[in-house]
Amino acid sequence: MAYPDDLLSENEQVIVHSHPHAKMLIGPVLGFLVTLGVAIWLVALAAGAPAPWHDMARIAIAVVAVVLIIAFFVVPLIRWRTTHFIVTTDRLIVREGVIKRTGIDIPMGRISSVQFEHGLVDRIFGCGTLVIESASDEPLRFEDIPRVERVHTMIYRQVNDNPYDDFPGEQGPHTRGRGAR
Repeated sequence: MAYPDDLLSENEQVIVHSHPHAKMLIGPVLGFLVTLGVAIWLVALAAGAPAPWHDMARIAIAVVAVVLIIAFFVVPLIRWRTTHFIVTTDRLIVREGVIKRTGIDIPMGRISSVQFEHGLVDRIFGCGTLVIESASDEPLRFEDIPRVERVHTMIYRQVNDNPYDDFPGEQGPHTRGRGAR
């Protein structure tokens, strides 16, 4: 799903648009499978109960299973799906949340340092943590970024490699508002 063009500035283009890496869904998927398995096992055990208790036990097991599946699978899935990490030619954008939507925009010109970290598990899955230092007091950490090294390089290029530096007087998307040299 592309980032809506009407939310971008004039001449701004999306370079990277991703959700957190799907590895963050491993726990919820395992929880879903375990909940489903335990619920089926308990329903099979309840089959031996006397008639009125048999139906009540099945209903209770189903209600508890649905609540657990919503809380520990559906909510993380929706949270994953509604979290967006976007790099454009002008800024870095992060949006997350469903009911309470939060976001941060960091202009490329305000980014002073870009770092990435990834341990063994992150390297296996091809993701990592991106650390952005800007004018804020604390560095911002964005975890589970897919292809973190590639994203790191793209942000670095947007911050430091102005293609118009070789042509004095030319203005491109990165020199907007700076005036001719």
